[in-house]
Amino acid sequence: MFIEPLVHVSQLHNLSTIHQAEHCVFATEHQSTMNRQRPNPPIQSSQDTLIQAINLQNQGQAAEAAELFELVLAGDPHNAASLYSLAVLNLQNGTLDKALEFSSLGVNMAAHFAPLHLVHASVLQAQGNKNEALKSYEETLIRDAKNVIALLNSGVILRELMRHKESLERFNRILEIEPENQSALANCAILLTEFKQSEVSIKMFSRLLAVNPEYDYGLGLLAFERLHICDWTDYESNRQKIIDNLRLGKRVCKSLATMAFSDSAELHLTSAQIFAHHYFPKKPFAFWNGERYRHDRIRVAYVSPDLREHPVGHLIAGVFERHDKARFETIAISLGIDDGSRIRARMRAAFDHFIDVQGMGSQQIAQLMRDMEVDIAVDLGGYTSDTRTEVFAFRPAPVQVNYLGYPGTMGSDYYDYILADPQIIPPEHQRFYTERVAYLPDAYLPTDRSVQIAERTPTRAECGLPDDAFVFCSFSHDYKINPPLFDIWMRLLTRVPGSVLWLMARGDVAQGNLRREAAARGVDPARLVFAGRVPLVEDHLARYRQANLFLDTHPYNAHTTAADALMAGLSVLTYMGESFPSRVAGSLLTALDVPELITHSPQEYEDLATALATQPERLNAIRAKVQAHITTQALFDTKAFCQHLEAIYMSMCRSSELQGSRDALSGTQI
Repeated sequence: MFIEPLVHVSQLHNLSTIHQAEHCVFATEHQSTMNRQRPNPPIQSSQDTLIQAINLQNQGQAAEAAELFELVLAGDPHNAASLYSLAVLNLQNGTLDKALEFSSLGVNMAAHFAPLHLVHASVLQAQGNKNEALKSYEETLIRDAKNVIALLNSGVILRELMRHKESLERFNRILEIEPENQSALANCAILLTEFKQSEVSIKMFSRLLAVNPEYDYGLGLLAFERLHICDWTDYESNRQKIIDNLRLGKRVCKSLATMAFSDSAELHLTSAQIFAHHYFPKKPFAFWNGERYRHDRIRVAYVSPDLREHPVGHLIAGVFERHDKARFETIAISLGIDDGSRIRARMRAAFDHFIDVQGMGSQQIAQLMRDMEVDIAVDLGGYTSDTRTEVFAFRPAPVQVNYLGYPGTMGSDYYDYILADPQIIPPEHQRFYTERVAYLPDAYLPTDRSVQIAERTPTRAECGLPDDAFVFCSFSHDYKINPPLFDIWMRLLTRVPGSVLWLMARGDVAQGNLRREAAARGVDPARLVFAGRVPLVEDHLARYRQANLFLDTHPYNAHTTAADALMAGLSVLTYMGESFPSRVAGSLLTALDVPELITHSPQEYEDLATALATQPERLNAIRAKVQAHITTQALFDTKAFCQHLEAIYMSMCRSSELQGSRDALSGTQI
């Protein structure tokens, strides 16, 4: 469900470090041209001033340098070196309109000078104008084919525009020029993960760490990608290094990956705070500053890259459709692709406004949301693939909510709430969340009652399963499987003769690694059966009927997958831990009123799995209870869930208005 995002690279490179000699050569050539156009120019004075300004700029004395560049322009309004440097200085200061003014004039005056096109592209990129920025980077590369900054930043833009192949080509071109360029190595490796080339990606991450063992998040990136193909090389030593370094405040592992290595809510908080402070600090200004809106309906904006064929989309589509349009005006801020799927069409029909912002920059999106006077902005992505946390850093709405797509705290102060339930975040765990916890009464995870499971159940033979075997099932992602958990599963196969473990096939490499690990534990690899993908979710859900018991993963539980299994009537056995992602299945089972499937230690988990597999009457009774409760308990009541969610939204708005009144009285802006 969750994919590690692309490594962030600076979109706003410090261009003031261009060698002074390059400035001077250009300035001399430019002024020679100007001399032929105007008689008796003050050559020496202008040249000396320009050199002095460049020296000040390179020494970090920006204000003093800017004054001198302005002085040069007063005598020579078309001085390209000064236009270039003033564009850089304004870019660094965040005064983008002025930066664009100087860079635009510069590229018109000296189209042959590659750095001017580079700074122009950087300004456009900072403004969120990706397509125009890409054109300017192309102009840079026409003049300087080996410009690493242009290749790097255009590669980032191409990735954001979902042009993955072209993006990868850019980063590979950098490695031809600079074989040890760390940003290119990291970005290549992550793009390769999206092409499902994990083995090549792992080699690239290893190469990166050989160049720089302390590369930000490098160890976590390598270890997490190994988990994606069930390659457990150095698993325990790397896991411990990640935990130890996070406790020291180091950038060793991104927050999502941390969840696969640790069951500590406190460590998850630390990891998120490190990541948020590094990449998404609070902006120096906010789009919303305490204004009070007077809307007839509460305006709720859902911001997500996953409003499509995606687990998040399947979970929440039914909620979108059930919002009370008399009280709520719903807005979709779609960050991702339009996949033309059935679920995408459902969502388009469900919202009052469906806005595709994939080509916009984060600041533009935030401005759009402020202009629409959004009351509540809900981030459905968090720190997952293709999300835009930066939008929320600009504070576009009075109330900002972290929900669903990312199972943990965002570690920043511009998210007001996280939606959860008392099982996910018990009161004593609230200190591990920077957001205030807004509690839904039952499970925090929404489900879609409208999904109809296919009537026909495929035969066991069609599923590749033995007719008379006890079938343990776990359709979770490969990265949620780890050596301690797999040890338990293999002991279960040993203790339950003739049983098999039914897993989801996600590639030949992962399957081969798991079979090899089974053999190493004395289990016949043939007892691992891998399910292929089927086109329709209705047919996928029908397959669960052929399993006997679903084995949850730990410390990162099955989320959507556990809900799917329960919807199909299959018992889910979980080990409920101490962090958000390790408590999700327990939350679902509590809402379904089947707490007897919740365990609290690895030994209890293993013992109960063995007991259920060897005591058919006991397991059948629990399965009958699960099936009966599907229609009677809260977990699959989408309408009631939506009503509870709306009640929370209304409470959030009231709290925001009250806080706004208090701040107005005190003269404080939010």
